[in-house]
Amino acid sequence: SWNDAQPIYRQLTNEIIGWILCGEIQDGDPLPSIRTIASRFRVNPLTVLKACQNLMLDRIVDKQRGVGYFVRRGARKMLMRSEKEKFLQEEVPGLLKRIKQLGMSHEDLLAVLERADHG
Repeated sequence: SWNDAQPIYRQLTNEIIGWILCGEIQDGDPLPSIRTIASRFRVNPLTVLKACQNLMLDRIVDKQRGVGYFVRRGARKMLMRSEKEKFLQEEVPGLLKRIKQLGMSHEDLLAVLERADHG
């Protein structure tokens, strides 16, 4: 299901980035075809095309004429760096603010993270 906070092509771009980050698609692997992705997510193929073009502009995928889109070598490593930085800058400050609002200590958070890591 899509949210209204950002365009569908941007959400689809993030979905494909997620596939690469989790290793579902490796460096050098082809992306599923435009039609396959469009069918899977029930979106217009032009929306998928725009997402793929976005990934090309961000130097995550390359297009091979007549063949399709392929994950660039080193894309996962680059994405890991940029997504970690994005997480630290955009999400952690809000998390820390919420922890403070709830009167939790850093130790409380670390204990929760340790339990989650082992369970």
